[in-house]
Amino acid sequence: MTTPSRTAARENPYASKPWEQLYRPGESTLPPLNEDLLTAFRRVVRETPDDPAIVYFDCSYSYGWLDVRSSAFAAWLEEQARVSRGDRVAVVLQNVPDFVVVSLAAWKVGAVPMPVNPMYKMRELGHLFADAEPRVVVCHAGSGAMMCDAIATAGLPEGTPVVTVRPQAHQRRNDTRVMPAEIPTDAGCIDISGVLQGTEGPHLPCHTPALGDTALLLYTSGTTGLPKGAQLSHENLIINARLASHVLGLRARGRIFALAPLFHITGFDLHVCTAIVTGSAVILAYRFEPNVVLDALLEHQPTFTVGAITAYIALLGTAGASARHFASLDRMVSGGAPIPPMVIERFQQRFGRSIRSGYGMTEMAGASHLSITDSIPVHTETGALAVGLPVPGLEVEIRTEDDQPAPVGEPGEIVMRGPIVMNGYWRNPEATAEAIRDGWLRSGDVGIMDASGWFYIVDRKKDMISASGFKVWPREIEDVIYQFPGVREVAVVGAPDGYRGETVVAYVSFSPGKDVRTEDLIAYCREHLANFKVPRRIDMLPDLPKTATGKIMRAELRRQLREAATPRVDAERPSPTGANLSDCSRRALSRRPPT
Repeated sequence: MTTPSRTAARENPYASKPWEQLYRPGESTLPPLNEDLLTAFRRVVRETPDDPAIVYFDCSYSYGWLDVRSSAFAAWLEEQARVSRGDRVAVVLQNVPDFVVVSLAAWKVGAVPMPVNPMYKMRELGHLFADAEPRVVVCHAGSGAMMCDAIATAGLPEGTPVVTVRPQAHQRRNDTRVMPAEIPTDAGCIDISGVLQGTEGPHLPCHTPALGDTALLLYTSGTTGLPKGAQLSHENLIINARLASHVLGLRARGRIFALAPLFHITGFDLHVCTAIVTGSAVILAYRFEPNVVLDALLEHQPTFTVGAITAYIALLGTAGASARHFASLDRMVSGGAPIPPMVIERFQQRFGRSIRSGYGMTEMAGASHLSITDSIPVHTETGALAVGLPVPGLEVEIRTEDDQPAPVGEPGEIVMRGPIVMNGYWRNPEATAEAIRDGWLRSGDVGIMDASGWFYIVDRKKDMISASGFKVWPREIEDVIYQFPGVREVAVVGAPDGYRGETVVAYVSFSPGKDVRTEDLIAYCREHLANFKVPRRIDMLPDLPKTATGKIMRAELRRQLREAATPRVDAERPSPTGANLSDCSRRALSRRPPT
C-alpha cells in the first residue's frame, strides 16, 4: 500500500527536495539564527574591534572606526534630522565607505536604508522619493542640487536634509581612472564631515531591531513598469548572508571584493551583510573599471567576490589580465543574469579559475540558488548553464501555466517559499498579492529542474518570443552565438512582425580587433539552430546597453525596435536607420543577413 507522503512526493517531484542529496553532510541544514545583523555587527566590534572592516583604495578602516562613525551619524539622524523607527534614509552613493556608515546608522535608530542608483536622473529620483518619502537623502557632492529638485518634485517637506559625501574622502590615491574631479559641496546641502563633528556625545542610539522589521527598502529595476520597493526584513538579510557564507564555505575574517554595486541587492547582501556575519573586510573601489579592479585584486588579495557576468566578461577582455590577478580568490560567483557556458570556459582556460553560478532576486534578499561545486552541469537540450541548487530552508517548484508542479525536466515558472522571501512591496498591496500567493513568490523566470535537482534558467517569461507560433527562448540563441569566435556580448529580442507575429533580432558586440561578417554568424546559427530560431537580423553594436549592475537591457533594445516603427522586420527589409535608435545604436553598424 502506498503511503500518502509517498503519493504526494510522486505527484509533486519538488516536495522531496532532491537537490539536498547533492549537498555534503550538514550543508543542507539551515544555520540556526540567534541574532540580527546589527547585533552581529556589535559582536564583531566587541570581539575584534581592530580588524579591518573597509578597505578603500590605499586606506583601511577597522570595525571599531566603523562603529564610532556610524554611531555619530545615527546620533545626528535622531537628534537633528528627527529620524525615528521606520523612517527611510535614501542612500544615493557609489561604493564608498560612507555607504556602509549611513546604512548602519539608519539601523541604529530603527530606520530603513533605501539604496538608490546614483546614476538616476531627476525624473527617476522624483518617482522614488514620492513613493518612499525619505526623511534624509545622502548623495555625492555635486548631486545635491538635483536631489533638492527631486525632493521638490516629489512634494516632500521643504527643508528635507540633503547630506553630501565626497568620493575622495577616506583615501589618498585619487585614482583618475575612476575617481571624479574634486567637487565642492552643493549650496544648501550638508557635508557629512560637518554632520559628524560634535556628535560623539554620551547619548548614542542603541536600537535593537526585531527580526521581522524592515531592514532595507530596495527598488526593483522597473523593467516591467515603474520600480516597486521590496521590503526586506532583518531576518531576510542575515539568513541570506549566512546561507551564502555557509554554502560557499567562505572563511571567517576574509576579504570580500565589492565587484557589484552596494545599491544592488547582490552588493548589499553578499558584500556588506556577508562581511558582517563572517567578520570580513569589504574592499571598495568606488565604481567598476576593469583596470582598477585588476590592480585592487593584486594589491588587496581578496578571498571572495560576486558580480554580474558582464563584469567578468570585461575583465576577460582586458589585455593585462592574468592568472595572478585572481590567485587569492577562494570563490568567484556570478548571478543576476544568465551565464553563457562559453564565458565560463574561456575564463577557466585563460586564468585557470572557475566562476560559480548563482541565481536570486531583490525580492529574495539575494541568492536563492548557488552552485556548491566548480563543476557545473549544462542542460543538454537548452544549453543553459545550471544556476545552482536551492539554498537550505527554501522550497522551490517549477509551475505550469495552470499553476501545477511541472514534471521533472519540463519548463515552467520558478516559484519559491521560505524565510528569505520579502515582506512585500512598499505601499503596493496589489503588486504584493500578485507576486506572493500562499507564501509562494512568483519569480517571472522560466526554469527547469533536472532529475538530480540542479536548476536551470531558460529565460524570463516576458522575454519569450512567439515566432510563427513557435516559442523561442532568447537564452538558447544567445548561448549559441556566444560560441562564435570573437563574440563578447549578445542580446536576442523579438521584433514585431506582421507576418510571423514576432521575428528574432540579435544584437552583438565583438572583442576589440575582431572583424566578423554578419553572413558568417548567420550561417553559424543556421548550422546549430532550427530555422525559426535563426536571427532574421543582426545589429553590430560597440557595446550593449546595460543597467548599473551590468545586466544587458533587452527591454531597451525592444524599445528601440518599437521606436523604429517598422511594420515588418526581417531579412527582406532594411534595418532601422540610426536616426531611429538610441545613442548606443546610432553608433551601430546594422547589416541585413541573407535570406
